[in-house]
Amino acid sequence: MNKPLRTEIRASACPHDCPSTCALEVEVLDGRSIGRVRGAEDNLYTAGVICAKVARYAERIHHPDRLLHPLIRKGPKGSGEFARISWDDALDLVAEKFLAAEAKHGSEAVWPYYYAGTMGLIMRDGINRLRHVKKYSGYHSTICVNPAWTGFIAGTGKLAGPDPREMAKSDCVVIWGTNPVNTQINVMTHATRARKERGAKIVAVDIYQNGTMEQADLAVLVRPATDGALACAVMHCLFRDGFADREFLEKYTDVPRELEQHLRTRTPEWASKITGTPVETIEAFAKLVAENKRTYFRLGYGFSRVRNGTVNMHAASCIAAVRGSWALEGGGAFHNNGAIYHWNKTITEGLDAVDPSIRVLDQSRIGPILVGEPDALGNNIPVTALLIQNTNPVSVAPEQEKVKRGFARDDLFVCTHEQFMTETALMSDVVLPATMFMEHDDLYQGGGHQYIQLGPKLIDPPGECRSNHDVLVGLAKRLGAKHPGFEMTPRQLIDRLLGDSGWGSLAELEAKKWIDAQPDFDTAHYRKGFAWPDGKFRFKPEWKTVPFRSPWYAGPVNEMPALPDHWEVIEEATDEHPFRLGTSPARNFLNSTFNETPTSLAREQRPTVMIHPADAVTLGIADGDQVVLGNKRGEVRIHAKHFDGVRRGVLIAESIWPNHAYEDGKGINTLTGADAIAPYGGAAFHDNRVWVRRA
Repeated sequence: MNKPLRTEIRASACPHDCPSTCALEVEVLDGRSIGRVRGAEDNLYTAGVICAKVARYAERIHHPDRLLHPLIRKGPKGSGEFARISWDDALDLVAEKFLAAEAKHGSEAVWPYYYAGTMGLIMRDGINRLRHVKKYSGYHSTICVNPAWTGFIAGTGKLAGPDPREMAKSDCVVIWGTNPVNTQINVMTHATRARKERGAKIVAVDIYQNGTMEQADLAVLVRPATDGALACAVMHCLFRDGFADREFLEKYTDVPRELEQHLRTRTPEWASKITGTPVETIEAFAKLVAENKRTYFRLGYGFSRVRNGTVNMHAASCIAAVRGSWALEGGGAFHNNGAIYHWNKTITEGLDAVDPSIRVLDQSRIGPILVGEPDALGNNIPVTALLIQNTNPVSVAPEQEKVKRGFARDDLFVCTHEQFMTETALMSDVVLPATMFMEHDDLYQGGGHQYIQLGPKLIDPPGECRSNHDVLVGLAKRLGAKHPGFEMTPRQLIDRLLGDSGWGSLAELEAKKWIDAQPDFDTAHYRKGFAWPDGKFRFKPEWKTVPFRSPWYAGPVNEMPALPDHWEVIEEATDEHPFRLGTSPARNFLNSTFNETPTSLAREQRPTVMIHPADAVTLGIADGDQVVLGNKRGEVRIHAKHFDGVRRGVLIAESIWPNHAYEDGKGINTLTGADAIAPYGGAAFHDNRVWVRRA
């Protein structure tokens, strides 16, 4: 007779690349499997609500297609022909190839490449310890946050803002450039609570009528990369109608009178021509902000992933300063709370081994780097060996044709540590099976909130899966890389990181479950001054001195506007390329994660591109027709979907589907550019001009 399963409810934290970093309660069954996953009700930000993707995580962690054993390529790259190999033989081979690359070209020929498949501070960041100790090529992380963080910090001086739980205490919540119904559900939890309990209004600003726009009291639909114009027009109205807080402006901002003068010509009529948004909608938006000083601007990442994205983020953040909303609970502007954690990552990332003379390569330009473009490489040393963890560049990186061409090089050795046979793994020479977050210990911080959370190991991994840390320790031993971090367990690293950073010990965190790191009200609302030497919010930032972890300036930094504006640096439509394409997140995927699970695939069905019915009629495109999108970077075959929730001339392709989901094997990032966003880099995923025709 079979013994009944023993169910235990254990605490964890979601590791995925989402600002919510939800606190979880997991049903653990018999030490090797999980059941249901729920949001922790006693965590005041998660408040018991998580996205459907993570709620059905058992479908992913127990997926029959998980990688279980180390593999070595036997057929041509991309053929899928692999043979099983032992862990020792796999790590020996990887070390041998890395040492050979180093002997031939120098240490910079090896490039450890990673991103945010896990946001854990131990499992995500440990790869940098190996990088620094071995003097491998540096890594400029650009694919996500650079324009957004820089644009926000340009005003406040620091990446922090009012407690995100204060959304529930607002009279108006502005959700700008993010679709939390798809990407961070907890924003909606607190915004809808404000509406229910206070009668608050919700405004959503976006480039298509998505799930968040549908739930808003006022949906402000703009063309891609025109948010700066909208922000200027709203501020114009506040000054015009006497709702600019003059006392706040004089005390807390740098050039309020110069800003007011500058905005005189930035009327709703001016902005309407740029954004496509009706004048009356812009006026209605400004009126809501004017009548509700307690307005909370929740600023997302999406609208910054355009060539003028840094300027757009800054412009949107300026509205709260003009209105003086920062002075009130439930008011102000928030993007991310990264600055409140003050981590000392010396032990976890090996920062004591950094050599500043080593070149730094741009993550978003992996395509140009691997095909050997001199301006991307920075010197004449080719990249001939890659170690990849937590990311899938053959699906997600811009300029996919170059990425694929680079990965197909015979002289490039690639080791990918993965959970599934992704398209990057398929192009690899050695594939190592990776644990998932419930199968190892890790530590997390919230970007969209203020909690430090522990993610303990809950179950044993299947097959021969090993954690990122274990792989790095195994390689370090074979490569002769010495550092105290390689001699420690994940739990020891967590304990040390907490202690070095002033957050106590692992034992204390385990007892409390999480640490609420939110600063006091006056600090969070900058009541004692913003984080610049003079305490003033910057309407007129010195773009080259905005503090951000960047080794260089990028893009047309010298052309950036001095004051909030619409910066005409975008890929505007032309006669040859009359449409502008945005690649927004699909509800059931998270980048290329979850696009292997049956429920997510069934709900998303197939890749589609949304096109306004009037545009479709003009081009003779019926709903469901296969079409071809193209630009100078390549062509993509995809099915059209008539949708009147976009502006004329705008296309939306929710992503990220793997390349093989498209008829010719070319995914949507074939069309996105890898040129850098000013001032510190980034990828313009939602700012690409294309043509479209029936297939």
